[in-house]
Amino acid sequence: MDVLELIDELEDIVEDSSSVPFSSKVMVDKGEILEIVKEIRIQLPDELKQASWVKEERQRILAEAQKEADTIVGEAQSHLEELIEEDEITKKAQERAEEILSKAQTNAKEIRLGAVEYADSILTETQLNLKDLIDILDKNRQELRGMK
Repeated sequence: MDVLELIDELEDIVEDSSSVPFSSKVMVDKGEILEIVKEIRIQLPDELKQASWVKEERQRILAEAQKEADTIVGEAQSHLEELIEEDEITKKAQERAEEILSKAQTNAKEIRLGAVEYADSILTETQLNLKDLIDILDKNRQELRGMK
């Protein structure tokens, strides 16, 4: 029998006992009551141990669950910070890429303009040299014609 059943049995004995006239007292069998109390004392430590173990186990499980929850929250926070940082890095990298691309386009345009100017100056110089050569050729031809 467990402790609660023994307590129920004590209640039954008290309720079923004969009452003392003109009072709220009852007469009970002392030996029977003491025997039930003795059994309660025997069983009570086991049940107290079980209750204590259940309480400790409950506290351990709650502490473990709290620790796990804290770990999960910490990992989630860390992951969120990484994502935010990656997003910032991505934005900065994109801004830097756009800046590099813009500079490259500007440099390419300057190089093209410089190449066109250089080619034009070479062609102008070549044209002038060719004019000089044509003039020399014309003079030489005229001299040759005059020698005939």
